[in-house]
Amino acid sequence: MTNNYLISNYYSEHRDELVSFIAVRISDADEAKDMVQDIFLHLLRGHHLITPQTLPNLIYTMARHAVSDYYRRHCVYEKYEHYIKKSDVGSTMSEDRTESVFSASQLIERMERTLARLPKACCDIYRLHIYDGLKVGDIAQQLSLPYKQVENRLGQARKAVRQQLRCCV
Repeated sequence: MTNNYLISNYYSEHRDELVSFIAVRISDADEAKDMVQDIFLHLLRGHHLITPQTLPNLIYTMARHAVSDYYRRHCVYEKYEHYIKKSDVGSTMSEDRTESVFSASQLIERMERTLARLPKACCDIYRLHIYDGLKVGDIAQQLSLPYKQVENRLGQARKAVRQQLRCCV
């Protein structure tokens, strides 16, 4: 029995059960469905050693981790929202979400202006890391550069962007 067959079989038999497991913990059925789908996609893309005995434990462990990640992200989001509401910027903003999104676009615009001032190599590495989600090793391999050089250039770009955005956040 191949891994893909085993995973797809388990998905068709236990999908609703796993969605319920997650939905009870996060109180959002749509988000729970997305999380379940992400778990199974991760399993299908991976090269895990899976047997019929280990699959249920692996899936429920991944589900618990997904729930923890969900709360970790929301905790940071709530902390940021709380900060905005307490600051002067928050007092001038209405409760309209479009103004909050516009503020995020202003931050991105400022970040892009900062990147434009950096050397092209630093800028390219930062974009590959932030926008494409590549790790330093992957970037080094893709650009045929030494690992340490990529790490240093990414550090320079991060420092410049952080300094520029510090006054905004």
